[in-house]
Amino acid sequence: MVLDVDLMVHGASQLLTLAGSGPRYGQDMCELGIVGDGAVAIADGRIVAAGTTSELQSRCRARREIDAAGRVVLPGFVDAHTHVVFAGSRHDEFEQRISGATYLEIMAAGGGIMSTVRATRAATVTELVQQTGQRLARMLAHGTTTAEAKTGYGLTTEDESKCLDVLDILNRSQPVELVPTFLGAHAVPVEYADQPEAYVDLVTQDMLPAVCESGAADETAPRPPIFCDVFCDEGAFTLQQTRCILSTAKALGMPLKVHADEFAHLGAARLAAEFGAVSADHLLRTPRDEIVAMAEAGVIAVLLPGTPFGLGSSDYPDARAMIAVDVPVALGTDLNPGTCYCESMPLMMALACRFMRMTPAEAIVASTVNAAHSIGRGSDLGSLQPGFTADVVILDADDCRHLAYRFGANLVQTVIKRGEVVFSS
Repeated sequence: MVLDVDLMVHGASQLLTLAGSGPRYGQDMCELGIVGDGAVAIADGRIVAAGTTSELQSRCRARREIDAAGRVVLPGFVDAHTHVVFAGSRHDEFEQRISGATYLEIMAAGGGIMSTVRATRAATVTELVQQTGQRLARMLAHGTTTAEAKTGYGLTTEDESKCLDVLDILNRSQPVELVPTFLGAHAVPVEYADQPEAYVDLVTQDMLPAVCESGAADETAPRPPIFCDVFCDEGAFTLQQTRCILSTAKALGMPLKVHADEFAHLGAARLAAEFGAVSADHLLRTPRDEIVAMAEAGVIAVLLPGTPFGLGSSDYPDARAMIAVDVPVALGTDLNPGTCYCESMPLMMALACRFMRMTPAEAIVASTVNAAHSIGRGSDLGSLQPGFTADVVILDADDCRHLAYRFGANLVQTVIKRGEVVFSS
């Protein structure tokens, strides 16, 4: 029996199926499920078959075909960690850092996160949609089809809700699928500088309930589950404050994430393991015993090599130590205006290979399968196997290792989201 499908991509020099279940760790992070002369068939926005071109052409009749001869076909990239909703720019701080100022010194002087908070509070929803949409278009052009997207530049109940509204609008109006994370605990705003515990109370008693209520309010288009994240680090939130916020969020049924060990080791990675967080992110200063605790608890390590690169630092997470003890590793851009204004997941792969000693295959797994699991979407994103959402990238290259081997140029030729071509170079 011949199956009618909407689209078939065929003739790929390498089709990377990444078929399987669950996040990948250890040696499994090297398995890409490569099919030579590969093809993928799509119907109703989902993958219905993947295999060799001859096999699929004998089984399927396609209304439309794309010839991918001499090209790599793989799942759309999933950006596991972004701060994509913001207004303004911090190019002046970039120049200050070049002159010797540290990130924490700039933040202590009123810059850093609070500079962006001021700009984001002043921006309208329309302005934020326009500015964020431009960034998402660049992400799409570099192969990102799904991204985690944090609030955290509002730091009032009203402004944090405004940022979530922006994400709702963008999810309905452009192709990149956004998975929202509430990050009201990104920084203590200036109006609470002398009373940080009062701000923690605001987050736990007002912001978190408001976020949960707003997410369930629209029965016609309910939000997906919203993650709760906390920036637990020097100059941000203490371990005890983080525990308080995570406890409240968990009681409200929110899945958890933690910014951990970016600038100082406070024990946040172990806390993520204790609370069963889906991921702990950054992890530049995480000791081995806490890495092991993450592995035992199934916490995914979301590593962000663009951030130390953006800061001009040589201090990168120890990905090899994490992979060695079976922590699943995912990658993200950390797209934000202060430390990593970059929309390119392929560049993150290139940095991960050079500075974190990940193999090209591991970097691809970290940017697809594992990144999808880190945002709770591993059951339908990150792989080209039947039943999964048809998010597909076609590269102008005949070998997937070119993604990390080459940098500074965009190899993405075509992007397909839910079975529709949404970008073509």
